[in-house]
Amino acid sequence: MKVLKPILDFYINSSIHVSLAVFSMAWLTLLEFEVPFDEKVLFFIFFASITGYNFVKYFGIAKFHHRSLATWLQVIQVFSLLCFLLMIYFAVQLETKTLFCIVVFGLVTFLYAIPFFPKHLFMDSQKNLRSIGGLKVYVIALVWAGVTVVLPLINADFYLNADVWITLFQRFVFVVILMLPFEIRDLQYDSLKLATIPQQIGIKNTKLIGVFIGIVFFFLEFFKDKLEAEQILITLIITVVALLFLVFSKAKQGTYYCSFWVEGIPIVWLLMHQVF
Repeated sequence: MKVLKPILDFYINSSIHVSLAVFSMAWLTLLEFEVPFDEKVLFFIFFASITGYNFVKYFGIAKFHHRSLATWLQVIQVFSLLCFLLMIYFAVQLETKTLFCIVVFGLVTFLYAIPFFPKHLFMDSQKNLRSIGGLKVYVIALVWAGVTVVLPLINADFYLNADVWITLFQRFVFVVILMLPFEIRDLQYDSLKLATIPQQIGIKNTKLIGVFIGIVFFFLEFFKDKLEAEQILITLIITVVALLFLVFSKAKQGTYYCSFWVEGIPIVWLLMHQVF
């Protein structure tokens, strides 16, 4: 166990796990719309997610402590650089219109992490999108939804019909549900100026809102033109799983409750598609 823990911690801290979740949701899009497996866009999404997440998480640390970085952070920096190079390798193979969308989502990610806007627009000393009160969860959900639904389909020249837009909204809602246990976990650490959902309405109401939007997520499936019994069953199961993790989440939770189990739900979702 002592050997496995550092490996697991690196797997999580280097953003491999969360990037596999993003990769899984992008692959789910291709499966749902019967688009052939596209390794170029999927591996771009995977390596871009690692690069983006590590940039957001460790930019501040690397900026102010570059010469005294801990060994584990130095390893993650080297790993992130390799992922960045692989991201470029797959990016140059994508369609031009796909690259345009990538620039848009990349810009949002950049503004999310880097101080840029005038200080008077923000609630605290940070001057980036993540510092605007109550905005963080929606920015993440928007980027995840766009990257996992729009990018794979645009690169495949798939027509963005009504079912695609429903799926896009479903993904946005789903990611919000996944974010709520994180919001609850961070309640004891977040500044009150961030105005997170649990800070504004409390843990109990956050869970109630999450259950409500979970129901919305499931029933949106019935508005699609293409209805399949297997797809409905999988959507129901994944909705129940996500909501159970939300309902049982609390401020003081296990180390891996959110960072491994909750973030692993999209991976389970993909595996279910492969089984069914």
